[in-house]
Amino acid sequence: MPTAWLVWAAFTDHLGANPAETLQLQTGRWALRLLLVTLAITPLRRLTGWNDAVRFRRMLGLFAFYYATLHFLIYLVLDQYFDWRAIVKDIAKRPFITMGFTALMLLVPLALTSTKGWIRRLGRRWQTLHRLIYVSAVCAVIHFIWKVKVVIGEPVLYAGILTVLLGFRVIWWLRRRTVRRVARPVRPSNLPVH
Repeated sequence: MPTAWLVWAAFTDHLGANPAETLQLQTGRWALRLLLVTLAITPLRRLTGWNDAVRFRRMLGLFAFYYATLHFLIYLVLDQYFDWRAIVKDIAKRPFITMGFTALMLLVPLALTSTKGWIRRLGRRWQTLHRLIYVSAVCAVIHFIWKVKVVIGEPVLYAGILTVLLGFRVIWWLRRRTVRRVARPVRPSNLPVH
């Protein structure tokens, strides 16, 4: 739906004084929002027991990748006019662009391996690979904060949501680790020596 609105706004001259900037900002926002919604699926499922939510995770993740790619393509075409030297220089020189480019590059292998065939081929390694989404989300939030140069409002909201979502995962990981440690069978080699 956001793409349809952006296309309509472009054709009806509703993108403001700097259409390229508006398109970049809106596609970046949607990429970040969808990335956060994708990350919210597991906590939502665990807190509410709504297991059907998992069915939407892949689709949401692919939409996040779509908007991140669109965001980069708008930068590439409408901002830099395919000037590859300027783009490479920009990525190396401006930290917020470096961070955004890193976030996108981390999403590429996730999008490419999101099919059932890749899930089967990679086995357990698939889940390990797809943990890159956490790093990508952190990079995306930092990219947004550094771009707007203001740590209030929308960037703080996204950073807060990401912190809560990652906090849930850390808590669950620590709990699972504690349960495993407690559930480990006692063997003579585990007993303390007196």
